[in-house]
Amino acid sequence: MPEHVLEATGLHRAFGDVHAVEDVSFALPEGGSLGIVGESGSGKTTTARIVVGLEQADAGDVLVRGRVRGAPGRGRARRLARAREVQMVFQDPYLSLDPRTGVADVLRETLRLHFPGTDHDRRVRELLDQVGLGTRAAEARPRQLSGGQRQRVAIARALAVEPAVLVLDEAVAALDVSVQAQILNLLADIRQDTGIGYLFITHDLGVVRCVTDEVLVMRRGRVVEAGPTAEVLGAPQHPYTRLLLESVPRPGWDPEAIAAARRSL
Repeated sequence: MPEHVLEATGLHRAFGDVHAVEDVSFALPEGGSLGIVGESGSGKTTTARIVVGLEQADAGDVLVRGRVRGAPGRGRARRLARAREVQMVFQDPYLSLDPRTGVADVLRETLRLHFPGTDHDRRVRELLDQVGLGTRAAEARPRQLSGGQRQRVAIARALAVEPAVLVLDEAVAALDVSVQAQILNLLADIRQDTGIGYLFITHDLGVVRCVTDEVLVMRRGRVVEAGPTAEVLGAPQHPYTRLLLESVPRPGWDPEAIAAARRSL
């Protein structure tokens, strides 16, 4: 079995003259958790979209368990197989949930698509239990749920296809701090129970510190620093990483001075 569940090598993506991602490489071990951090425009979300398959890299490869994912192709079976490898959870699950469909039916639709002929009702109950949603939530529609509950539904739907990797793009950014903690604890429990790999895309260094083993710091499409999370955040070597840490609000924080320092880099 390959050492890494997910590998990216030499990823490059340009939009006209703008190089959104330049020579980005990383590896995620089986059951590991990797964070990609940076400001808006750093290339972290484009990197995530390439990994999932929502963007096609101009150069470089993405491998899952040692196999190159390659182009999506036109065959339905091939598209479904690719979807089962890597799933994504977005910042706002409300936009990706059908407002007319109850939670249990959302999960059944996913299961019917990927696993026809199995016991969907039993699996729906298992998924709801896995993300901490009870039977009352099963028939609720998205508008009847809180933000945290909707994110649990999005996580359950992603887990339904039994992916090797879950990509979480600012998945707790829109939630209250207390709800963020609940979702992050839930994700930690799921990783421990299932051995799934996580790729966190975030600007929140607190999230990275809590839930990742390793971290990549991106700026203007490039990786400027990478390594174990505790080492990178505890003793950053690159000026940009230090600036990100200094930008975390605290007593005496001066946003104008931070902005000036950012422009000088």
